[in-house]
Amino acid sequence: MARRNIGGISNGMIPLMLLLAAKEYRRLERKPPVTAALLAANTLIYLRPAFLNFIIPPIDEVWFNAYLILHHNDLKRFFLSAFYHLGDSHLFYNMLSLLWKGVQLESSMGSTEFASMVAVLLGLSQGITLLLSKSLLFFYYERAYYYEYAVGFSGVLFAMKVVLNSQSGSHTNLHGFMVPSKHAAWIELIIIQLLVPGVSFLGHLGGILAGIVYVYLKASYRGPSPLTTMVKGLTNVLGWPLRSLLGFWLPRQQRIYGRGRIGGSGASTHGVWRCRACTFDNSTSLTECEMCGAGCSDDGLSSLHGSTSDIPLDEIRQRRIQRFGR
Repeated sequence: MARRNIGGISNGMIPLMLLLAAKEYRRLERKPPVTAALLAANTLIYLRPAFLNFIIPPIDEVWFNAYLILHHNDLKRFFLSAFYHLGDSHLFYNMLSLLWKGVQLESSMGSTEFASMVAVLLGLSQGITLLLSKSLLFFYYERAYYYEYAVGFSGVLFAMKVVLNSQSGSHTNLHGFMVPSKHAAWIELIIIQLLVPGVSFLGHLGGILAGIVYVYLKASYRGPSPLTTMVKGLTNVLGWPLRSLLGFWLPRQQRIYGRGRIGGSGASTHGVWRCRACTFDNSTSLTECEMCGAGCSDDGLSSLHGSTSDIPLDEIRQRRIQRFGR
């Protein structure tokens, strides 16, 4: 997050950001849609095209300010301030960070789990920042964090960094230096605070603490979270009209769950191959089953170093849990 008095707009950085994002997505075999949607939302809100002016409130109405949120119950500031940025450079560095972290996390977690995680981290980081701002007021702290104005997605990004580091090894690369993963977010917090003027210390600190809380809750709770289940159900409901329309127009043999070109279970359909181990339909761009990890042979059938029909159901479930956490 950046404070209100941050300065400087660097023209030309937005086209560069979009070019880098497009290049990265073109390189990826599987395009993470939630990360792309977050990039697009932040960029559109910053650019404020004319056709969205009546929808997007001006930045003066969404600054994160603890006093205004608590005394006026202004929840708009609580939820929307994270998606606003103060200049090209502010948006540029935040979106590149989102691209790098989002691609890794969404690819490993799946889009539904990633979307629910971002929603939880947004609420936690904003809530913890609000709580810290109010708490410091009781200690008559000389800096008026309680009345500070700030915007930006970096609180969520710091939380995502904590989650990402929790999945990495004992050390991670931070600006060319190998540092302990559990300390990486704290080190970056100090570096940014020292080198970058006008950043919100409490906003970044709230993000780190939100990431720690999320990782702890995730480790304590087994199975998909209620929010993940809700997001998945909402996605299915919203996607039903599109799936129905595609199913009406596309030939029957091109449907994902249609009959394959090769008869029997495990046959390859147009653009899809069915895993013989768990019967999950996978894109032909994948070389192994997304659900259980079985490999795809040249004839479009799955294989796992031998006959996949002998794989016990418990082992398939265990592989699914290892890959998806559910």
